[in-house]
Amino acid sequence: MIVYEGNKRTFIEDVSNGVMVRKIEEMFNKLGIRKEQQAEMNSWKNSLPRMGNIISDSRIDDDVDVAVEYQIPFTSCRVDFMVAGQNEKSDNVVVIELKQWETCQATPIDNVVNAFTGGANRNVPHPSQQVYSYAKLIQNFNESIQEENIDMIPCAYLHNYEEKNRGEICNPRYNEIIKLAPVFLMEDGKQLKDFLAEYVSKPSNKKLFEIIDHGKLKPSKSLQSAVGSILNGKQEFELIDEQMVAYSTILKLVQNSIDSDEKHTVIVKGGPGTGKSVIAINLLTKILNNGYSCCYVTKNSAPRAAFSQTLIKGNYSLSYLKGLFKGSGSFTDTPNNAFDCIITDEAHRLNEKSGLFANKGENQIKEIIKSSKISVFFVDEDQIVTTKDIGRVDEIKAWARLLGSKVHQNESLELKSQFRCNGSDGYIAFLDDVLEIRETANYNFFDLNYDIRVFDNPNEMKEELRKKNTNNKSRMIAGYCYPWNSKDDKSQYDIFLEYGFKAQWNFTTDRFAIDPDSFEQVGCIHSTQGLEFDYVGIIIGLDLRYVNGHVITDRFKRAKTDASIKGLNGNNSLGDRIIRNTYKTLLSRGQKGCFIYCEDKALSKYLRQRLSMGGHS
Repeated sequence: MIVYEGNKRTFIEDVSNGVMVRKIEEMFNKLGIRKEQQAEMNSWKNSLPRMGNIISDSRIDDDVDVAVEYQIPFTSCRVDFMVAGQNEKSDNVVVIELKQWETCQATPIDNVVNAFTGGANRNVPHPSQQVYSYAKLIQNFNESIQEENIDMIPCAYLHNYEEKNRGEICNPRYNEIIKLAPVFLMEDGKQLKDFLAEYVSKPSNKKLFEIIDHGKLKPSKSLQSAVGSILNGKQEFELIDEQMVAYSTILKLVQNSIDSDEKHTVIVKGGPGTGKSVIAINLLTKILNNGYSCCYVTKNSAPRAAFSQTLIKGNYSLSYLKGLFKGSGSFTDTPNNAFDCIITDEAHRLNEKSGLFANKGENQIKEIIKSSKISVFFVDEDQIVTTKDIGRVDEIKAWARLLGSKVHQNESLELKSQFRCNGSDGYIAFLDDVLEIRETANYNFFDLNYDIRVFDNPNEMKEELRKKNTNNKSRMIAGYCYPWNSKDDKSQYDIFLEYGFKAQWNFTTDRFAIDPDSFEQVGCIHSTQGLEFDYVGIIIGLDLRYVNGHVITDRFKRAKTDASIKGLNGNNSLGDRIIRNTYKTLLSRGQKGCFIYCEDKALSKYLRQRLSMGGHS
């Protein structure tokens, strides 16, 4: 969505009259978009007058369109500035990344610089890389842009960047990306004016920003359906911001260290929807293509099975896939450094013992680190959902140090931007707050385009979900509060709710996410963690209720067959955390929407109240 839109004339007037920042802030509040408060306001105050000066060039017509702050669909990423118009050849939209930097330092990592931002020096994408990926994202998501033959032209403007430091930002190692997205510095005002005049000197006959903001969006991609193309070398997902930094950092470490005797352990932290699995699969592909031995590991079988089922259709052999996608208990007898790299996704789900009866090995974290020169762990401690899950950051670091593996964990390896739940960071903050996992700011406000509804009738929820299941990417999922009667007798039902609703648990964990027949069944945490869907319908059982002004948990309302809370031995705090984490994980599986049915009517009422506070009915 576009926050501010006008033409060159009105934009310059608003800047000159000092009302631009107020108008933008008002639109942020109206649209329910989170912002970084004072720091972001200061950036508008500093950057927008500079852009007013740039576009005042007489070669640019007064009716050329201008937009400020455009949130890219399905992401939490925002474009700073766009100018839309045409030249003699085509309709063009120039996408501009604005930076306050005065200097930066080049790094040996591909398309990554070190700059002072957010109060500290950090490794961040080169501005040309950042804006190029944004332009590609917009183009890839929007079918109308392609149908209307609109060209997206990226560039970056660092209006405070001093000439004496040009050698760092324009280091030859960045030449390729700068060719794709030119970077303009403090003393490059004339060159930027020339650049804009070349592409957007005249207004277009088309409503270009309307096409961008309201054009036909492509169906969202899920990793389970795109994994084959990625392994075949196609770039299905544009890695952006901290995703690209983490990917490039790990890849550089592999390239530099694989032939040495040193061991390295990399820890990447990221919440649901931040792209952990996308980075992992892209790393797997690149490392394999570079001729190194590598495998992808998860404790949960559902993601591995979904990937394998997709790849079997692409003529990959089953034996090859078994070597490529492994369970976390596969390394109990593996020799030291047998793999160049092991990439462990959903590492928070790792266990101590392995095997069907938990009688093999010593510790899965230890065995993975021991078996590889470079071990990469993707972790979200808020998705620890059983008493056996040991994949905490401190545990990984402890085993790495014991085994002489150098630990890499820093801000460059933390994923924060949201690429699920319609890109709404606010929705994840809302879940943290409403589930009382932690208090968060702006917790009632998230993208109004995210389709979230609370249903009183589970049958109505299912039928609404069925309408969304046009491409087999919608599923019902429930907390584990219901016995598994159908496990041994497929004629039996497992979940019985009011209004005559009845359903079975998923018959197969491995195929639930991709089998069309699975829509009629209900998945659980074990068949959905690590995967994503367009829409999810979540059944919240009586293990989560609203009592005396608080959301409480009750592990005794879980099914007796639920192994995730076995062995608590009075550890109520761990049981409480597991239940809250489970529902946060389930409620964040939907890319476009989440439907909710609660057995506890007080909880339904409370959720509706909280949603209405943020403008969601």
